[in-house]
Amino acid sequence: MKKKKISGSTLGADEAPPDGPIHRVVQLDLEELELGKIHRVNLELVADGLGNDMLVPILVARGRHPGPVYGITAAVHGNELNGIAVIHDVFSRLDPRQLRGTIVGVVCVNLPGLHRHQRQFYGQFDLNHLFPGRADGNIAEVYANRLLTRIVDNFDRLIDLHTASFGRVNSLYVRADLKDPRTKKMAFLQRPEIIVHNPASDHTLRGAAMERGIPAITVEIGDPQRFQPRYIRHARQGLRALFSDLGMIPTRQSTSERAAPVICTRSRWLYADRGGLLDVLVRPTDRVAEGQEIAVLRNAFGDIIRRYRAPHDGIVIGNSVNPVGATGSRILHLGEIAPPDHPFCEPPE
Repeated sequence: MKKKKISGSTLGADEAPPDGPIHRVVQLDLEELELGKIHRVNLELVADGLGNDMLVPILVARGRHPGPVYGITAAVHGNELNGIAVIHDVFSRLDPRQLRGTIVGVVCVNLPGLHRHQRQFYGQFDLNHLFPGRADGNIAEVYANRLLTRIVDNFDRLIDLHTASFGRVNSLYVRADLKDPRTKKMAFLQRPEIIVHNPASDHTLRGAAMERGIPAITVEIGDPQRFQPRYIRHARQGLRALFSDLGMIPTRQSTSERAAPVICTRSRWLYADRGGLLDVLVRPTDRVAEGQEIAVLRNAFGDIIRRYRAPHDGIVIGNSVNPVGATGSRILHLGEIAPPDHPFCEPPE
């Protein structure tokens, strides 16, 4: 039987070719990129065991007029994909002829994790706890170090986009140091559902940027391994507000009626003290009262063996949706709401 020939030229025939060349570089040098255009860049960071380079995809919008450099990073964890769509959405609406300064979108930070549909980098490394890395360390440490020195050091501001991990769901929330007036303003302009005061000090990309004098916040955008249009749209609107605040893009009249964010002075995860089948009874953005039942745990026969209650009043930032949990499994992420007269609640200048 004669095999049917499939012509590669007919597949995707209705799709437009890429807009412009793809630059391959080992160092992001913004001055080498032409003003008034959006550029596509593949940046070499490390190579695999056969010498094939890992190429980090980057979008760069170079404005015609001078201004700050705003960096956006996505998928530091390989299963956290909403940020990729946010970057695509942002750049699809940018007019570099009207842009002041430069916007850099690192489309995917954790290439190995993305391809393996997993959170970790090679060898089960959590990349977001390895920064600033080491120039002479293992592959993950070198990767983290070169990401900072070859890309992030160009930035004047950084937004790091994340989601929940497997088995969990998230609200749209921001982690930021609310004692720093720069990052407080960034958090409020993003207009999330929740803002959590969280100084960066745990070897995250945000923390490494802050140590380098680059104001940075983390934006958690919903759930893992999927695109969620509502969250993507809201995150994109928040980013445009940040660019507009620095005079990088024209200010538009907002038609959004989103509620003001709930401000939390701190947050913590609650954990199950034994294993079983977990049923969490609340969802992200739900407010809970001290003593309210928030989850039940059953054994293999369906008997309720634990009832978990809120240790204090608060708001659910995220929670587990995986019913199967061993001892020590996460139940939910609970934020402690700041009173209205708390300094964190004062609108930034």
